[in-house]
Amino acid sequence: MRALNVRNLCKTYINNKRQINVLRNVDLEIEEGEMVGIMGPSGSGKTTLLYTVSGMDSATAGNVEFFGRNMSGLTAGEMSDLRLTEMGFVFQQMYMLKNLSIYDNIILPACQSPEGRSREGRERINDRAKVLMHKLGISEIAGNDINEVSGGQLQRACICRSLINCPKIIFADEPTGSLNKQNSIEVMEELNHIHAEGTSILLVTHDMKVASRCSRVLYIEDGNIRDEIALGGWKETEDPRQRERVLNDWLIKLGW
Repeated sequence: MRALNVRNLCKTYINNKRQINVLRNVDLEIEEGEMVGIMGPSGSGKTTLLYTVSGMDSATAGNVEFFGRNMSGLTAGEMSDLRLTEMGFVFQQMYMLKNLSIYDNIILPACQSPEGRSREGRERINDRAKVLMHKLGISEIAGNDINEVSGGQLQRACICRSLINCPKIIFADEPTGSLNKQNSIEVMEELNHIHAEGTSILLVTHDMKVASRCSRVLYIEDGNIRDEIALGGWKETEDPRQRERVLNDWLIKLGW
C-alpha cells in the first residue's frame, strides 16, 4: 500500500500583502515501508513540505492521501487523532516537558490516546516503553530529568516517544541537526533499524551522510521536486562511503 500520495500540493503565505509560493504543485509518492530523504537549499520548502504532508500545517491547494485516506476531508479533531495514533514525529529541537522524567515524556502521547484510558492499555504502554528504551539503549536514564542526559540520549528518547503509539510512518525534521558526529551516527542507526522493521520514514536533512542512509532521496528547489535518486535499501555490511559518493555526484550535478 502507498503510505503517502501527494498531488498538486501548494502552500502560499501572504507577507506584507505579498504572496509567497513556498510549495508549487508538488507531486510525490511514498510507498509503505520506504525510507525517503528530502534535501535542497535553504528556503527551498523542505520543512514546509514535511509539515504539510503530515497535517501539521494546512495546504493552500492540492491533495494528500495517507494510506488511502484523504486528509483534506478530515476535521481538526480527526486530524489531531490521526497524528497522535498513526504518525510519529522527531524534530531537530528535542521538545520534552521539563517537569517530567525521560520515561514519562516517552509514554505521554500514548497516555493521551484511547489505549491509555484503560488499565490494561496503560500496562501495554508501559511494557512497550520498556522494550523501546531497551532497544535504543537508554533504559538506564528512564528516571532522569531531561537536563541530566546527553543530546544523543535525549534524541533517542524522542525516537522512543515517536514510536510509542506504533505509528505507520515517522516524520523527521533534521533529526541529527543538533547532534555531534557520533551521536548523529547512533541516531541514524536507530532510524535504520526502525525502517528495517517495516516503519515508513520521511525525513528532511541537509546532511549528505544522513541522506545516504535513505533508500530514496528527493531534491526540492524553489518549492517543487526537481529530481530524485534511488540508493536502495541500507545494509550494515555495505560501504557507506560508496553511497555517499553516489549521492554527492548527483547533488553536484544539481548545483548543490
